[in-house]
Amino acid sequence: MQEFIRFVTQDWYFAFPMFGMSLAALTLVIWRALLNHSASTNMSVFLPEFQERLSREGVDGALRYCKSLPGMIPRRLYAAGLETSRQGLSAMRRAMANVVELEIMPDLNFLLPTILAIAKIATMVGLLGTVISMIGTFTEIEALRRESKDITSQSGSIGLALFATALGLVTAIPLVFTHVLFKAWIANFEIQMKSAAQKLLLLVQAAKPAAAPRKSSTTAQTDSAVRAR
Repeated sequence: MQEFIRFVTQDWYFAFPMFGMSLAALTLVIWRALLNHSASTNMSVFLPEFQERLSREGVDGALRYCKSLPGMIPRRLYAAGLETSRQGLSAMRRAMANVVELEIMPDLNFLLPTILAIAKIATMVGLLGTVISMIGTFTEIEALRRESKDITSQSGSIGLALFATALGLVTAIPLVFTHVLFKAWIANFEIQMKSAAQKLLLLVQAAKPAAAPRKSSTTAQTDSAVRAR
């Protein structure tokens, strides 16, 4: 612990940037986790309510319901599909695919490149600090050797120089692990979006024939009235 305090006080020009990067990375990770939480949707709760709104209020009512929810699947994916539902299932499929590719996926990857960049930079900055400290230490050892003095006093400086690498690795390893977890979450969420889009197409397709018989019945009544005249 005393060596670490010595590293912070003596090599502060390396320690403070490392601490700053660690704090910034922690902030970004918490921010990304909160964004993922707000993007999620409990489909087992959402779908029954959505199906009821679609059958009771039609496409317009279902669209208003989706836009009132915070999750990405109802607010963006389903809204894009419902807005083009009158143009057919093919148009719905294209609209949802465009929203996923151009809007949702970039938002899901927001902050991830920065997190990975900090992880890589922290490792390199730690190595740079170690190399510079080792150069200074070996220079002092050479000066002591020429003066025939005891060089073992510099052994602590060598250990002190390695704290920069250790601090860089302590910053980088959790960030890389967190980045992998976020990428896995995005892959699972993408699968969930594809499944949700397919369910929307089936629900809209099942809801359309319900209006057709009513229209046919009205047409039949009109034709009967015309024949009666």
